[in-house]
Amino acid sequence: MKNVAVIGAGTMGNGIAHTFAQCGFNVNLIDISEAALERGISTITRNLDRMVAKEKITEANKQDTLNNITTYTNMTEGVASAELVVEAATENVDLKLKIFQQLDEACGADTILATNTSSISITQIAAVTSRPEKVIGMHFMNPVPIMKLVEIIRGYNTSDEVTNTIMEMSKELKKVPVEVNDYPGFVANRILMPMLNESIETLYNGVAGVKEIDTVMKLGMAHPMGPLQLADFIGLDVCLSILNVMYEGFKNPKYAPCPLLVNMVRAGKLGVKSGEGFYDYSESRKAEHVAKQFA
Repeated sequence: MKNVAVIGAGTMGNGIAHTFAQCGFNVNLIDISEAALERGISTITRNLDRMVAKEKITEANKQDTLNNITTYTNMTEGVASAELVVEAATENVDLKLKIFQQLDEACGADTILATNTSSISITQIAAVTSRPEKVIGMHFMNPVPIMKLVEIIRGYNTSDEVTNTIMEMSKELKKVPVEVNDYPGFVANRILMPMLNESIETLYNGVAGVKEIDTVMKLGMAHPMGPLQLADFIGLDVCLSILNVMYEGFKNPKYAPCPLLVNMVRAGKLGVKSGEGFYDYSESRKAEHVAKQFA
């Protein structure tokens, strides 16, 4: 299996395309927007340049990686020869269901369909296709070229053969695959998101400030990044979406998103990508300055 298609050229999609291409796969990167594809390739190029500067790869490795990627705005054309499709579109259930219906019609009968969803049911996604046994979750971590973990999520009908194939392929990508079952949030976000939400609740209740909360977790728990900084990095809208999926899936109030998180998303304060969240990123992408409303 050497022909892979990636749906979505955003942060996760271009990182997944980069990783496959660097490991010698032929990658078709697909997005409805030509501008998004250009931004995606630009990001991949910058990341490869950094790797060259650090002498982790050679200039020839960089060119080989870029040469392994072809861009498409037409999904049907982009997936025509794919043996594996990895969907990395926005974390929206209706959008993902629509994409998988289209992929099921456009792809060959043997093509494996994977989703990079961080919380949405693999079984639900698989149910809109005629090949539920060939639908699986590949939850990469951000930044994809650096982070080793891939959560491999089996849907209710995912076959052993497909699971084993994707586990072995993940190892070819120099990743560490971990097989988990299909429940809201899987493992990573079922544990992570309640922690981030509780950190936001701690701020909301006035227990401590932004930097104080992050400092306690970095120095006291040896976390490389404080939870509020991490929430900004992930995207507060993404955090809210995942919490809502878990709240709906479990009907347990412990997963209910903090009102402060809800209001910040409504106000467009999404973290790094919007320039402001719990920190102000107008001058730097580093969490150096607390946002004015929390200062």
